[in-house]
Amino acid sequence: MTELHALAAAIGLVRVWWDVSGRQQEVTDEALGAIATALGYPADSAAAIALSLARIEDERQRPPALLVADAGRPIEIPSSLARADLAAEDGTSRALAIEGGYLPAIAEPGYYRLSIGPHELTLAVAPPRCHDPGELRGERRVWGPSIQIPSLRGPVPQPFGHFGHLDDAVRRFAARGADVVMINPVHALFPGHGIGFSPYSPSSRLFLNGAMGDPALVGLPPLPPGDGGDALIDWESALPKRLAQLRAVFKGLAPEFRSRVATDSLAGGDALRRHAIFDALDVRFRARDLDGWRTWPAPFHDPDGAAVRQFAAENPDEIAFHLFVQWLAHQSLMAVQGHARDAGMAVGLLADLAVGVHTGGSDSWSLRQHLLDGLTIGAPPDPLGPLGQNWMLTTFSPRGLAESGYAPWIATLRSALSRAGGLRIDHAFGLSRLWVMREGHASSDGAYLAYPFHDLTRLAALESHRAKALIVAEDLGTKPGGFAEAIDAEGMFGMRVLWFERALDHGFIGPQDYPPQSVAMTGTHDTATVAGWWTGRDLDWADKLGRLPLDSNREREDERRAWDRGLLWATFGGSEPRPAPDDPAPAVEAALRHIGRARSQLAIAPLEDILALEEQPNLPGTITEHPNWRRRMSAPLEDLLAEPDTARRIETLAAARKEPPAEG
Repeated sequence: MTELHALAAAIGLVRVWWDVSGRQQEVTDEALGAIATALGYPADSAAAIALSLARIEDERQRPPALLVADAGRPIEIPSSLARADLAAEDGTSRALAIEGGYLPAIAEPGYYRLSIGPHELTLAVAPPRCHDPGELRGERRVWGPSIQIPSLRGPVPQPFGHFGHLDDAVRRFAARGADVVMINPVHALFPGHGIGFSPYSPSSRLFLNGAMGDPALVGLPPLPPGDGGDALIDWESALPKRLAQLRAVFKGLAPEFRSRVATDSLAGGDALRRHAIFDALDVRFRARDLDGWRTWPAPFHDPDGAAVRQFAAENPDEIAFHLFVQWLAHQSLMAVQGHARDAGMAVGLLADLAVGVHTGGSDSWSLRQHLLDGLTIGAPPDPLGPLGQNWMLTTFSPRGLAESGYAPWIATLRSALSRAGGLRIDHAFGLSRLWVMREGHASSDGAYLAYPFHDLTRLAALESHRAKALIVAEDLGTKPGGFAEAIDAEGMFGMRVLWFERALDHGFIGPQDYPPQSVAMTGTHDTATVAGWWTGRDLDWADKLGRLPLDSNREREDERRAWDRGLLWATFGGSEPRPAPDDPAPAVEAALRHIGRARSQLAIAPLEDILALEEQPNLPGTITEHPNWRRRMSAPLEDLLAEPDTARRIETLAAARKEPPAEG
């Protein structure tokens, strides 16, 4: 092993890996050295590599900022230490003896201050498993829809759906027996910017998309009616208009209301104020066509610098406005979750945590020392995607997590769980490893970077326990070794999507084969709807955009789909003849019953499947070629749910959930 390879291994860079087809791949030394340097361990010469290796060894010898342990199990620490003092969150403290390099087991999960000699650190004691929704409502078999909030309509025209429309949807599905509503990410985007509207490319994962806030949910006058008749959302026009509307709401606040917002915002601390300052700066500099903080004048790159402090001092009302926008969004979403629980929902909202953040956004600006710098994340090249993917996002760095005592990860979890009954972690494989590449470089120049998987999942279990919320791991694709067993042991729910649940003979598995600790789904925002798959609408798009497999053509794909329709219909086990390709309704209803009967503890169907729509919200790998994140429902949800066919589909899913699960 060369010194460079030793450095890569010490950092957690994987030099040799296997792609989705099982073929061995090897990262070049050039890529390893460049990525190591970007991670803060220079590798451009033998001397630099030696110094980086020495630095890593020094870091290993330091006491950790946070130590993660398991409740009820002895805690391993350096054997040279002989005594420790433990302080609990309630202020009580006690001395602990260290025997054989172990502290005695601590039964109660939580965070503790641990003093060992001259060192102080945080001890996180994780429960054996994440919180289980079965503890919320006995052994109720939970079901509900997944909803793209902007797609919703209400009786008053609006250019896109907001939290008020979500509140209406939650109430209507709760009345029909649903216990959960999965939502798309509602992280903060750039304020009033109508170009970057993907919910998976946020400015911040700590804060909310202010455009989703609904003044009516907090007792303020409702937003004025707006253009809302089009089938597609015109984000470029709608988001600047919404920012202007929110300014009008803020300007009209009564003094006592403004005082309440200011007082509540203080609880958000420095992090919230920094985000408000960032948004104020972004609005100012975006008017000059500057996109993201990296393009701002250099003095504004430092959140604690003199230029930023001066800007904040000179623009108190503008910062107060952005604090109000965050307050409104938070209070709106809290109201929705409160109404869900008041209506009897066992879970309520199941939020979605994006895998990363925009490199020019608020988190990247204020948490720079904890995030990957000069690197972006994506997916490696494979036979299905020969060029790989560069998502142009950044996320936490392993070193930043360790040095901060995992503070940003804990804060991100708490933020999401403070206003939801559960959390879906997008691309949960990233808790174990992420494909990283130098910013601006191709995915083929990347490498897998290992993450402290065991600590990250145990901290998620601890925050799940404290919030009494479930955790869902989006685990679709080729899993890293040991991943499935680990999340199962932690009590996280895996995702079991109809299209990917295939048997060894390439048919579809039966409902009895779905594991109980999972979420059975007819699809996701990235997959074809059931109606779209049955009719071949997804093949229409693939053909139109030149995305059919290189060794195939439309005729061959139609033949494969006809065969797969037969396999799927046989799995559904219906006595009726297989419907024709242009008659998807029976297949949609059968698919809903299929996931309803699954042994999975949760069953979730996209609203698009409940309504038997053919178009999907997002087509992965496209940007402008497909109207991603722009589709709207054809009518207010009240009217859509009242349609007899829709009502029957909902009842089919609800009734299947009341049946005993299919036997394995």
